[in-house]
Amino acid sequence: VEHLERVSGLLERGGFTVEQLLCGPHTPLDKAAGERLRERGAAPTRLHNNCSGKHAGMLLACRMLNLPVAAYLAPDHPLQQLILTELRQFSGIDGQTVEVAVDGCGAPAYRLPLAAVARAYAALADPVAAGLDDRRCRAAGLVVRAMTGAPSMVAGPGRFTTRLMEVCGGRVLGKEGADGVYAVAIRGPVAFGLTLKIADGSEACRDGVVIEVLRQLGSLSGEEFGELEEFYHRPIHNWSGEQVGELAPTLELQETEQQ
Repeated sequence: VEHLERVSGLLERGGFTVEQLLCGPHTPLDKAAGERLRERGAAPTRLHNNCSGKHAGMLLACRMLNLPVAAYLAPDHPLQQLILTELRQFSGIDGQTVEVAVDGCGAPAYRLPLAAVARAYAALADPVAAGLDDRRCRAAGLVVRAMTGAPSMVAGPGRFTTRLMEVCGGRVLGKEGADGVYAVAIRGPVAFGLTLKIADGSEACRDGVVIEVLRQLGSLSGEEFGELEEFYHRPIHNWSGEQVGELAPTLELQETEQQ
């Protein structure tokens, strides 16, 4: 409900309607919310799309920047060109060619090396050290405070990304991506960015791998690790409900030469 209210509020601020969201509808990711819809016999709307907030934000940005609203998802739209410019600055790939695909919600999706994504998150963690100008430093601070200050708005109640930011008290910012991608901005005591990709695209083990990497890097305290353990050890049950095993990460970080 809170997500729907937030998105509706953004649309109202810009004088937009739900129909102007180009993300399409899908059933809420939250099972309880989806069940409530089914009980009422209601169909999901574009507001229920997990990317509706992002799309409402893009519409509002068009209004604030006096840009055309129509076809706001087109890669050559002025807003998308501005977004690509910021992505280049934060990821340190200014001047390089970026391949563009289409995300499930219709927005442009950019193909970047994992190292470039990690640099972008490192810039969120410490924009001054990343060499960003004052305007971008202020913007990065706003983004970090918004995400870590309301983690459930990022991923939904009880999900790993939400719990990671709640447990770490704003020191760690996390965001999941599709097909086994995860990115983290660690703000202290040493600020850095981290990005990983599970090679086969599996998301079943991704959360545990993120926790283990942060643990080995010394970025999680014992208490924080304990509060996230439900995502680290995942029981495996058969159809009779018996636990027959568990899913847990086994990995060892290795230092490589910087490229």
